[in-house]
Amino acid sequence: MANNIEKLVEEIKGLTVMELAELVKTLQEELGVSAMPVAAPDQPIAAANGEAAGNAQSEQAAGTGVQTVVLANAGTNKIAVIKALREINPNLGLKEAKDLAEAAPKEVVVDVKADEAKAAKEKLEAAGATVELK
Repeated sequence: MANNIEKLVEEIKGLTVMELAELVKTLQEELGVSAMPVAAPDQPIAAANGEAAGNAQSEQAAGTGVQTVVLANAGTNKIAVIKALREINPNLGLKEAKDLAEAAPKEVVVDVKADEAKAAKEKLEAAGATVELK
């Protein structure tokens, strides 16, 4: 099997950029997949609309261990907080992370497992931010 993969890789290396783009498009159509990363960039937006916040509260009441991380205050070292925000959510651009830090109190991640929420809280607190878990 590894030999087949090596041959395929060598063939792909020989493709032009246009051929490679066509190959990716064809594979996406044939396999029914997308090259877009599946992540949580829409969760804070949904929470701002009030949808995810209600879901998080109802799931917490049910005892599922789902939490929301709220940035209460970015503190004095905003650059470190912005870096931490981008580590927690790699889909945030620099401007989005800066806006999020300056708009505190603001939800950072919504409907995540307790372990993930705790890790996000620790990163933000290490950067000098004040964080709440809900």
